[in-house]
Amino acid sequence: MAGTRERSVSEATVRRLELATGGVAGAGVAEMSARLPWFSRLTADQRAGVLMVTQLGAANFVTWLRDPDATPRLTAEAFRSAPPDLARRMTLRQTVELVRIATEVFEERIPALAGSRSERATLVASVLRFGREVAFAAATVYASAAESRGAWDARLEALVVDAVVRADRDSEGALLSRASALGWDPAARAVVLVGDPPREGDGEGPDPLHGVRRAAYRAGVSVLLGAHGSHLVMIMSLDEARGGGERPEADDGDGGGDGGADGGAEDARDHRLADLTRGESKAALALADAFGPGPVVAGPVVAGLLDAHRSAGRALAGHRAVVAWPGAPRPVSADELLPERVLAGDAAAVEQLVREVARPLREAGGSLVETVESYLEHAGVLEACARSLFVHPNTVRYRLRRVADLTGAQASDARGARLLHMAIALDRLRTSDDEADLGPRR
Repeated sequence: MAGTRERSVSEATVRRLELATGGVAGAGVAEMSARLPWFSRLTADQRAGVLMVTQLGAANFVTWLRDPDATPRLTAEAFRSAPPDLARRMTLRQTVELVRIATEVFEERIPALAGSRSERATLVASVLRFGREVAFAAATVYASAAESRGAWDARLEALVVDAVVRADRDSEGALLSRASALGWDPAARAVVLVGDPPREGDGEGPDPLHGVRRAAYRAGVSVLLGAHGSHLVMIMSLDEARGGGERPEADDGDGGGDGGADGGAEDARDHRLADLTRGESKAALALADAFGPGPVVAGPVVAGLLDAHRSAGRALAGHRAVVAWPGAPRPVSADELLPERVLAGDAAAVEQLVREVARPLREAGGSLVETVESYLEHAGVLEACARSLFVHPNTVRYRLRRVADLTGAQASDARGARLLHMAIALDRLRTSDDEADLGPRR
């Protein structure tokens, strides 16, 4: 094959091609500028880089005519010689457009330099084959770059998630820089989800997290994924979630203090992600389905990436404690797991429970604490509770609605009752300890 080509294209024709490569390359770049609107927006250095690559491609074509076995080396060399700034600026689609135009110019001008009809046919076929090899070389270069960028992005992503989980306040600048390099908006509201990673083979590709990323793409949200021990930590950007709606209204307790347990359970499920809009909640549910088997716990919504450690801390604490609630919804809010977190020894949960539940009841007065305790002692029987307090049942209903407004917990719900009982008990223990620390007065 090589010998046939050398006999078909004379040395005189090859010499003419060598002398014409500069003009052919210049004509190709001129055609690119005329036909591609984005080409004129390149800087002068970038256009010069395109001309250099085109000239090298034309010169390599002449060398290839002498040695067809050099095709892979010469075509790859043409793209390796491109300035780094040009390689970053050009997309694969734009590169294909340039190769197409350059090939068309080569087809038009190079065969005209043939010394005979047979040489012309040989040059036409050679240009088409060389153009095909150049296109494959471009695709290979971009594929290699994409693999390298993917590996680098994965390392950056792991570093960002690790910094968030560790609450590393000393590297906030590096955290923001790495997140920006990944295309993440550090000012976007975020929530952290923790669960088990998908099992191998559950994803749609060799990467077990491919299915998770695909679910995030379908939901229209950005995510950062990382491992924490055997768990998968996901930071979800909320400001991009599609299908957003109004925030759910807070339960005003119109159902009364004597609602059934089924209604309370339904309320807990409806408000498991109460901080999210409807669209955000829908996206979170879709992403929870992409985790592996087992519970998925969501931390609270935070204002930005620098605050995401708070959401991650609560989500991880909730995931450690969620085993104590076999019937927990998926996903479940870390705040819904406050009783279990307290039992697991989470000091932050104790603080939160006292601060957000017990203290508002105590400071509100109006016998709210006594009403809750009496209601729970009488197993939720409204009339018995009213008799023990010497008030009308409607007064008990009113007070329980106030309790729900202040704490978000329904005393008629099994979980709400557990949360209220634990919060009041912890508050009393803390008060008792404080008094003991003061010691007897002299």
